[in-house]
Amino acid sequence: MRNSDGLRTAEVARRTGYSVQQLRNLERDGALPAAPRTAAGYRVYGEAHVWSARAYRALTAGADPGSAKTILRAVHRRDLRNMFALLDTAHARLDRERRDLDAARTAARAIADEPVAGIHPADAMNVSELARALGVRPSTLRHWDAAGVVVPHRTGPREARVYTPDDVRAARLVHQLRLAGYGIESLRQLVPELRGWRRWDDLAAALTARDARLDSRANALLDAAAALSALLGLSREG
Repeated sequence: MRNSDGLRTAEVARRTGYSVQQLRNLERDGALPAAPRTAAGYRVYGEAHVWSARAYRALTAGADPGSAKTILRAVHRRDLRNMFALLDTAHARLDRERRDLDAARTAARAIADEPVAGIHPADAMNVSELARALGVRPSTLRHWDAAGVVVPHRTGPREARVYTPDDVRAARLVHQLRLAGYGIESLRQLVPELRGWRRWDDLAAALTARDARLDSRANALLDAAAALSALLGLSREG
């Protein structure tokens, strides 16, 4: 349904890549401004809704859906100071992840290059010793064990965990990758393939892939800024 001043819902859906129901959900959640209605009850959308939906898509890709909705709600109530602060937070988080990834790459390279000669089984650690060495809680190591990420040796089902030198190296690398943002499921798949860290190329490829994802998110935030700028321009015209 179109009137002389607005756009049909289906047209906005076509221009933004969202379904009609998704647009209604975004309006309900405040990511789109409230649409006026015709006398017959039909929504009347405009360019502000198109740019809001585009900004939401980009912000979701660059940050997350919750942040995207919060930023757009601030735009719609013209709380620009809060909007800018929220955008700064999204960029700062991305910057922190990138710096963590760089640190993880450096640490992982050093760990992978460490010589294994001269390291003896007697150099093994228990949970408390390794937790102190890594600066994590013992419960973190137990969680990694339960998740199958870093599984220490045991002499029996009720015996204490014993981390061999190879286990310690694995735990050190997992710790760095966790700081870089790797999830447990990703590590569960990656770590067994890299036991002993003799396949640095595989690890380097995984780190490079994450770098590419960070670049994609940064580009999405750039697209979001363009959409928000267009949206603010419409607001000033109004």
